[in-house]
Amino acid sequence: MTTEQVEQKVRETLHAVAVDQVRAPGDLVEKGLRRRSRRRFSQGAGAAVAVTAIAVGAVFGIGGGGTGDSDRPVRPAVSPHGWKPWHTAATGAGERGCMVDGASLYCSGSKYDAAKFDANTGARLWTVKVNREGGGIDHPFAMRDGVVYAYRNHTADNLPSGDYMGGTDLMAVNTADGKVLWKVRMPQDDRTDQAAMLIDGAVLANTPSLRTMSALDPLTGKEKWRHTWGKGIVCQRGVLDGSPYLLCTPDTEKPHDTDVFRLDSATGVARKVTTVPGRQQLMGTSGNRLVLLGAQDPAGKNVQLTTVTGSGKQSTHPHPIKGSLANSDVVGDRLISVSWSGKASAYSLTTGRTLWSSPVGVKMPSKDTMTGIASPVVSASQGVVYFLGPSGDLSGLDLRTGKQVWRTHVDTGKQGPGFSSTPQILLYEDALIARVDSRIVSLLPRTGG
Repeated sequence: MTTEQVEQKVRETLHAVAVDQVRAPGDLVEKGLRRRSRRRFSQGAGAAVAVTAIAVGAVFGIGGGGTGDSDRPVRPAVSPHGWKPWHTAATGAGERGCMVDGASLYCSGSKYDAAKFDANTGARLWTVKVNREGGGIDHPFAMRDGVVYAYRNHTADNLPSGDYMGGTDLMAVNTADGKVLWKVRMPQDDRTDQAAMLIDGAVLANTPSLRTMSALDPLTGKEKWRHTWGKGIVCQRGVLDGSPYLLCTPDTEKPHDTDVFRLDSATGVARKVTTVPGRQQLMGTSGNRLVLLGAQDPAGKNVQLTTVTGSGKQSTHPHPIKGSLANSDVVGDRLISVSWSGKASAYSLTTGRTLWSSPVGVKMPSKDTMTGIASPVVSASQGVVYFLGPSGDLSGLDLRTGKQVWRTHVDTGKQGPGFSSTPQILLYEDALIARVDSRIVSLLPRTGG
């Protein structure tokens, strides 16, 4: 978040085959990864675009795409205890994005770097005011043990010239009262999902230098250990089962193989797990596997998708390219993508088969838009994947067949001038929370009868 600012979402919609807004040409992967490695994971606001596409997708308990569960009916949605439909115009507190944790919703906006809402009612509970302006599209990214983690400007001061001094802090906030517990300065304005993440017993953060990851005490921010990689190397990072992983390759125009390392979450000691042929893009995680995007085949019809387990076991399948993508996310065992023509597809990461392809059911924005559509979310218990368009269209497709089982439209209000963030759709148990800019709506989808 380029603040994720021209990045975790200019575009969040980038993910699978649209790195750095290079939408599915023949040299997609090489162009995107060369640009990203040159930019060192975004050293300024504009440079952050190339880093957006790395940390896609949450892990759900979804099977491997076989036929055994294909006839299971979609389960009706059930209201969370104490929940009622609500909406709020969270101006200044929500337009940068949100995350949900239990019955709490944590957001960021132009006036507040962090704001807590009750997910049952939409009531605002506390806020953390921004330093200077609150532009960008970063938002709280994790919560654990009564602490929520987010970003903020390092300072509200100006240089002697009058220009803004800049800089980014990682901050920890008490979820009960909104008190800032600690702050650590980051070496650049990279607020992507790779800039900081939770691991066992710590927050792993890209600090204090561009080539260093440090494990910070989650309650105090004090450094436990750090790992630094060599000059001329660029490393992506992810987490499996609480352990941090690095995917490292030489920072050169010529593509090289990608080495995968696991860091001990208690000591930071690195152990090489495996080497994956060619330069790889980290797409996200699927259960106990890292999901990597490789180069296209010579015919330009497929890209290589490789999964790597924590023990280093690799499995590679070709993934067909059919038009340019507006969004693509790892969701459980599936890679779910949406084309700019409005076609949604589900691809099994285990079998390498396309499971279904269906109309997404929402109005697609222009291909040249800076917003795109929301990343899909899956209700594994219902068996439904949900989509949200920037105009307020909502659609639910049967996760196993792609058949549309629900659709509606929510009032997103009048869109203001200037830059609009990518919309978001979140799950609070079976209830949906849809955000378009600063307007947030929570509703229960009427699926399965």
